[in-house]
Amino acid sequence: MSTVPSRELESFPNPRPDRPYEIRFECPEFTCVCPKTGQPDFATIRIRYTPAETCVELKSLKLYLWSYRDEGAFHEAVTNQILDDLVALLAPRKITVEGDFMVRGGIHTVVEVSHSS
Repeated sequence: MSTVPSRELESFPNPRPDRPYEIRFECPEFTCVCPKTGQPDFATIRIRYTPAETCVELKSLKLYLWSYRDEGAFHEAVTNQILDDLVALLAPRKITVEGDFMVRGGIHTVVEVSHSS
């Protein structure tokens, strides 16, 4: 597997698809670029999901999140895109993605989006 940023998410079969359980990830090093100023935006991305048939592979998730580093994106757009891409890959029972963005111009922004099947 590559060690360069990639939008290609990978999955593997859920070892217990018959049992509802929650998986949580926290990425405190997420970075994207403000589309207005070009300056970096730093965030913690939190993902909570109940898998159905598949689970996201962690290295691919890391490289996927890393791929936003040089991309201009509003907080709301990037958080929703992460959710959309994970839903498309996993079709989870339920999932929530939270983008907890560092203070910029005196404003702390948290964007939370959810999906359930």
